[in-house]
Amino acid sequence: MSPGIGTANDRVAKTETAGTGVWPETGPGTVAETGPRSTDQGAGSILALAVLAATVLLTTLVVSVLGLLAAGRSVANAADAAALAAADTASGSIAGYPCEAADAVATVNETTVTNCTVTGLIASVSVRRRVHGIDISGSARAGPPP
Repeated sequence: MSPGIGTANDRVAKTETAGTGVWPETGPGTVAETGPRSTDQGAGSILALAVLAATVLLTTLVVSVLGLLAAGRSVANAADAAALAAADTASGSIAGYPCEAADAVATVNETTVTNCTVTGLIASVSVRRRVHGIDISGSARAGPPP
């Protein structure tokens, strides 16, 4: 066979015997195409950084949403406590005014009362809290069973 023509095994053999750092043949389909002078060096590092950045972003988003869910549950509990305080005050179990008692309990739970209505012995209370610029509200109703 003439020089430059041969099988892929011949090219590999020539490359291996040519010496360190010498690449006798270049072009599509040759060993030199995937050698140390390849254009895709470092692509794995870029891909790893992209996957790491996406993981950090997703983790931050999930943690933020879970924090808001926990705050929402806390606001609902504060509404329950405020409504119970108002209902207890309306029934005479606790001295004072029902909506003032609801406001005091809401303040302890770091919320503000947005609505308080007492009809007979039934108290309905709505509360609100601002978390990371988002208003979270909850409402509850308390009183004797029907």
